[in-house]
Amino acid sequence: MTDEETGAEIAATRSGFVALIGPTNAGKSTLVNRLVGAKVSIVSHKVQTTRATLRGIAIHDNAQIVFMDTPGIFKPRRRLDRAMVLAAWSGARDADLIMMLIDAERGLKGDAEAILEGLKEVRQPKILVLNKIDRVRHEDLLKLAAAANEAIGFEQTFMISATNGSGCDDLMDYLAKALPEGPWYYPEDQISDLPMRQLAAEITREKLFLRLHQELPYSAHVETEKWEERKDGSVRIEQVVYLERHSQKKIALGKGGEAIKSISMAARKELSEILEQKVHLFLFVKVRENWGDDPERYREMGLDYSQ
Repeated sequence: MTDEETGAEIAATRSGFVALIGPTNAGKSTLVNRLVGAKVSIVSHKVQTTRATLRGIAIHDNAQIVFMDTPGIFKPRRRLDRAMVLAAWSGARDADLIMMLIDAERGLKGDAEAILEGLKEVRQPKILVLNKIDRVRHEDLLKLAAAANEAIGFEQTFMISATNGSGCDDLMDYLAKALPEGPWYYPEDQISDLPMRQLAAEITREKLFLRLHQELPYSAHVETEKWEERKDGSVRIEQVVYLERHSQKKIALGKGGEAIKSISMAARKELSEILEQKVHLFLFVKVRENWGDDPERYREMGLDYSQ
C-alpha cells in the first residue's frame, strides 16, 4: 500500500477483537484499563465485579485492538453466576485472539486449571499472560509458564504487571502484528462501546464495592435513571442502587448516611474527570427483592437470562 502523493509505503491497517479470559480477580479489568490508557472497566477486590463483556478500544501502531473484558470464570452456583460464565465463554468464541490471564501468585489452582481444560475446545489462537509477576520469583514464573503451556498450545507467553505496566509494551507490539489486516471498527478517538449512562452506573458500582466490599454481596446493582445536561454546562445524574435485602440497605446507607455520601463523592469526582464537566450526582438506595431472577435486569446487563 503506497501514498499516492509521495509514493511512500503505508502499513496496512489491522483490527480485531482480543478476549481476556481467566479466573476472577486475575486482573483482567486492570489490564484492559492499562492497555487502553483510560478507565473503561471497573476494578475492585470483589470477585465477579465484571458481569457482562465490556469492550475497551486501543490504537497501537497501525492496529486498532478491541479488548473484550469478560467476566471472571468460576464455578457457578445460581442463575446470575451461570449467565456471567456463559458471557465469558461467548466472548472468547467471538474473538480473533484469546488472552488467557493467570494470577502468577495463585498459579493454576482452582478455576485456572478448569479454564485451561475448557480452552481446549476453543479454536481461536491463544496467548498466555502471567500477571502480577512483581510478586513472584522468576524461577516460579518459568515453572508456571511451562505447566500452562503443557496443557495448552499457546502461541506466545508474556509476563506482565497490569498495575505498573511492566511487559505491557511487548504485549501490545505482539497484538498489533497478530491481528488480521482490515479497516478499523471504531472511530480513532473512541475508547469504549459502553454508553455513558451505563459507564456512569458502573463507576458508581465500583465505588460501592470499594467502600463496602466486605459487607455487601456482589449482586448489588446500579442503574442511571436520569441524565440532564444543564444550561450552565454541568450535568445532573440520578442513579438508583438496587439491593436484594432490606438488611443490606442499612449497610449501603451507613450511619447517618455516611457510607452513601462517601460513595457518591467518589463517583462524582471520577465522573467529573471523565466527562470534563461539573457533575451533580444523586444516589437513591432501593430494595428490589430477587432482582437476580428478573429477566429485564439481565437484558440491561447484556446477559442471557435463560441459563
